Amino acid sequence: MRLLDSRRITGPGLVLDQPGALIDLLVEPARQDAAVAAWRGALAPRLAAVGWSDAAIRVRRYGAGVSVAFTAPIDALYAAVELNECAWSAAAAALEGGDSTPGPEEIGRLRAAIAAERNPALLALRDAARRHGVTFLHGEELVSVGSGRGVRVWPEQDLPDPAAVDWSAVFDVPTALVTGSNGKTTVVRLLAAMASAAGRVAGLSSTDAVRVGDRTVDQDDYSGPSGARLLLRQPDVEVAVLETARGGLLRRGLAVQRADVAVVTNIADDHLGEFGVETLEELAETKLLVARALGDEGRLVLNADDPVLVSAAARLGAPIAWFSPDPRRPTLRDGPAAATVEDGAVVLREGGTREPIAPVAEIPIAFQGAARHNVANILAALAAASRIGVTPQAARDTLLRFGRDPADNPGRANLLEVGGLRILVDFAHNPDGMRALAETAASIPARRRLLLVGQAGDRSDAAIRDLAGAALTLQPDRVLVKELDRYLRGRAPGEVPGLLADELRRLGLPADRVSDGGTEPAAVLRALEWARPGDLLVLTLHQDRGEVRALLERLRAADWTAGEPLPEGSPAA
Repeated sequence: MRLLDSRRITGPGLVLDQPGALIDLLVEPARQDAAVAAWRGALAPRLAAVGWSDAAIRVRRYGAGVSVAFTAPIDALYAAVELNECAWSAAAAALEGGDSTPGPEEIGRLRAAIAAERNPALLALRDAARRHGVTFLHGEELVSVGSGRGVRVWPEQDLPDPAAVDWSAVFDVPTALVTGSNGKTTVVRLLAAMASAAGRVAGLSSTDAVRVGDRTVDQDDYSGPSGARLLLRQPDVEVAVLETARGGLLRRGLAVQRADVAVVTNIADDHLGEFGVETLEELAETKLLVARALGDEGRLVLNADDPVLVSAAARLGAPIAWFSPDPRRPTLRDGPAAATVEDGAVVLREGGTREPIAPVAEIPIAFQGAARHNVANILAALAAASRIGVTPQAARDTLLRFGRDPADNPGRANLLEVGGLRILVDFAHNPDGMRALAETAASIPARRRLLLVGQAGDRSDAAIRDLAGAALTLQPDRVLVKELDRYLRGRAPGEVPGLLADELRRLGLPADRVSDGGTEPAAVLRALEWARPGDLLVLTLHQDRGEVRALLERLRAADWTAGEPLPEGSPAA
């Protein structure tokens, strides 16, 4: 038995439906009942001693272990984590024949930790926000009520009396949550662009940045709770679109408990085995936490082509709008709206009407329909758009423009021409994404094709090998495997590229057609040195996209042609 992780839960999650403390344990199935019983036995007297006897206790078992958790006040979550760890330490001792009874010193320490953390003003403001039906956010040493244009923000240690707040000026802006295994960032960017075309100041949080209109608030991976809070606290935001990644949902729970629409793009085999999520059904349950933010007027947008989501829908209460490029899907007849493709055009069915939006062949990111994954992303955005104030005309204008400039959707299916080459840049990071990228690449004429592929170290060996198998659907003439040196995540340097290369060779790619490219920028240089006019380079970029983009711009400026030496000033491989 081993403690894997101990953490605060700040919103509804897979184990708790409200804030509390959670521990993930590695426990073989035969010992799980004994471990849980020992933890419960050690937890109860500690909860009673600190006055938390009414805490809800939850246990979630899975194949490799168990999660044990209890609810706690939001102004004592760090103390709750300490209490949970004390209870597990005592339980582990009891399983070896020891005594799990807490001593006076331990109880005194826990009570002192709770007293030091308590903030009655925080609870008062939260309760007032609930009464007024507006968003309440707590984190980054700040507390806020409302969102966007209607937000009010204070330092955590200097909170007002709720009676002194002008609640008539506090309100929420239209908000969309977007999650799924693939396509999240593209859907987020599409929705924000549609809202902007409708004349609203649109803000988004994503894996790349938090942006408001043309202003970048900060650049980083902001697809978790901190990104949601940062965006919703921007006072110029009129519409908010939040990328909501699986990791944040599992680590902290749902950050935003009020939204107008939530999108789940799809459920794919990615990150399985982390935080006790071992099946696609459990992954769907995690991503569908976004539905809990929807009120009676909210809308849940789901992929009608995803059998896991179709199956899960029967257990959901929110009104569902379905999307699929296939108009024959039976679920498209259900719910308040649907988005599909009919007679070569994307179509929105809503409120008993049928609105053709734009021909697929005229939508840049659809690649004449060859990028079927982007057609699905378009439909997902379309099914959600009206809930954040987007008109059909604004959606149409956006779709006919979006993607002509790579800056619209950086790093996602960007087709560039440099030095007589075509270069397709994408984020593909799992087998489904790689197969979708290969399908798009197949529509681009090329003399030869090179693929640059890599993976973060937190995936299993099997998942890394599956990515290599999906990469071969591109039928590449050359493959460079790269090292994501900032995403080793416990792996030894060279381990992930070695797994990818080994699997490619095992699946039949000749050994002289696969090689180690080094880090991402170095691998791009090697790809450019290999290339000749008429070739297609398919580059999956994950950590150094800005550096690569700058390199390609320098090559354009130098009027470089493939086959020539790279200009002076290019970073050394």
